[in-house]
Amino acid sequence: MNFTWISSYWALLLAGAWQTVSLLVISVTFGFVIAIGLAFAQVSGGRITKLLARGYCTFFRGTPLLIQLWLLYYGVGSLLPMIPGIRQSLLWPILREGFFFASVSFTLNYAAYEAEVLRGALLAVPKGELEAGRAFGFSPWKLTRRIWLPRAIRIALPTIAGEIVMQLKATPLAFTVTVMDLYAVANKVRQDTLLVYEPLIVVTLFYLALTAVIARVFRGLEAQVPVRR
Repeated sequence: MNFTWISSYWALLLAGAWQTVSLLVISVTFGFVIAIGLAFAQVSGGRITKLLARGYCTFFRGTPLLIQLWLLYYGVGSLLPMIPGIRQSLLWPILREGFFFASVSFTLNYAAYEAEVLRGALLAVPKGELEAGRAFGFSPWKLTRRIWLPRAIRIALPTIAGEIVMQLKATPLAFTVTVMDLYAVANKVRQDTLLVYEPLIVVTLFYLALTAVIARVFRGLEAQVPVRR
């Protein structure tokens, strides 16, 4: 095993790790917000709203993430320059990068999976707790904000942790749309040095370490907010 190349590529490795973590944080943060809306739409929305939310979740959960990413990058991405004035706008430096399309694709995909998790958690909240809130005169918004949603999130914590880890393992797909994440850096090292296993071992150790951190954080949260059924 030869790891002497790390001294020459450490800066690139750090930049790639930052790209990977950024993709994870962006997609999980914005995806979770979207998922909350989708979950409530399926649980308490009207007929059309439920249909649209279920259709969204079915599409993004039923098609490969790689295809979704390529449809955005090679499809929408190729159409953006045709919009008048888009190249001269302040957003163009962002819109022309693969990182933008990867972030959007990962966010939309994560939202669909997380929405199903939250939907089940919302339905699992004991009705007695909701009825108690109504008895105290809580408005629907206050009931949702103070009881229903927090309780559902507590119930879903273990599954949410698993979904975040799955999202982390999906980030190497960003390499296919020119994003220099950690896997892309490992591929460059392989091409430059002709080393196959060593760069992949470094990437593997990084993902294992990050997974351990995520698991530890969520176990701490579960210990602080035990679920009572």
